[in-house]
This record gives sequence, structure tokens and C-alpha cells, in this order.
Amino acid sequence: MSQCVLVVDDDREIVRAISLLLEREGYTVLKAYDGYGALEQVMDSRVQLLIVDIMMPRLDGLSAVMKIREKKNLPIIVLSAKSEDTDKILGLSMGADDYITKPFNPMELVARVRSQLRRYTSLGDIHTLQTGTRINNGRLTYCPEEHLLLADGDPVHLTATEMKIMDLLMRNIGRIFPAEEIFSRVWGENAYSAENTVMVHIRRIREKIELNPKEPEYIKVVWGIGYKMEKISSGA
Repeated sequence: MSQCVLVVDDDREIVRAISLLLEREGYTVLKAYDGYGALEQVMDSRVQLLIVDIMMPRLDGLSAVMKIREKKNLPIIVLSAKSEDTDKILGLSMGADDYITKPFNPMELVARVRSQLRRYTSLGDIHTLQTGTRINNGRLTYCPEEHLLLADGDPVHLTATEMKIMDLLMRNIGRIFPAEEIFSRVWGENAYSAENTVMVHIRRIREKIELNPKEPEYIKVVWGIGYKMEKISSGA
């Protein structure tokens, strides 16, 4: 069964062009033309990835992403004509996994789709505990085989990208990773403006696992070097 992608843009020609591109690659494509249409279509159980434009009538793309993130952890790629870092950071902060500026290279878009789907289908959206090896660190418990993270015994609802970052950090507690290395390992691509992208995802993870995200005890910044998962005693 082919993987299903939802494409959302108020420019019907762009939707048509992306649809043809992805269909040639073997994907099933659903279409919507504004944020409300995205909210309706994304509830289709077949949808495994969303490509959404930011600037749309009725309900803009970022607002749609925020609403979708309340219920779905599927990968989201944001399209925008704006290329400034502030716009990219905003998109990622709202819950997007990746950001592509218009006009885009068709092969780059296909590569990003393939990369996000590979990460999503390999990690899944699993929030039920199964047996397997566990990594314990303070309040956190990570089950690598199930790609399941628990905080105080409760499942932490992470996106596939966030889970990949936590997988890397929890398997290597105490090791410092430069942002460029995190990016290359998680995204599977050469790092380009990696610092901002990784920073935003780290911030989102902290909001889900830290008791006080502004004073994190788990994911620490080692200034000038990178990030690490701090070793916490079991009694912490």
C-alpha cells in the first residue's frame, strides 16, 4: 500500500504540481486548499505526512499546524515564500518538522518527504508500553525497542523527529553532541543552518519532559559545543 501525503495550499497550481510530483514517486496524495480543509482531510487515517503552506485564507497554515499537533504526531513540512530564519524558527516552533521555501527544487521536496516518512514509519507513533530493554534516567524511562519515552511513568507524546533526538540523547547519556551532528544523525542530511532547527526542537522536547523548561535538568546546553542528556540519579 502506498504512503499517503496531504498537500495543502491555496494556490491550486502548486497543489497540482506537488501532487503530480509525488504521485510519480508512488505516493497517494490528498488535497486541500486552506487550513480548515487541512483539518478535515488530516483526520483520514491514511494520511502519514502533511505538506502545508503558511499563507492561506480562512485559517493559515501555522494555525492549522498547531491544531493538528493537538491530535496528530505525523510529520509536517511547511512551505513558505519567506526565507528568513525568524520565519523558519516560527514554523518549527508551531510544530512543523521541516521547512522549505518557495520556489523549491522538486527533487529536494521529494527527498525531504522520503526522509520524514522514513523516520516516521521507523519510529511510529507508539504510546503503549511493551516489554524490552529500558534506559532509566531520573524521572525518564526510555524503551528503545518500542521508541517509547515515559516521564514519571506516563507516555510523553513526541513527534517522530523529537523521538529521534531523544533516542540519540538517551542512548548516549552524558555525551555532548554538536548541533550539526544531531542534525546529520536525525535528519540524515548535511547540516545547513542546523543550530536554529535543532534549538527549536530541543525547546519543544523540554516543554514536554522538564518540570521547569526554563531551568532544564535533563537536556543541557554546553555553551559553544552542543547539547547533552544530563545523568540524573534514580532518586532525583
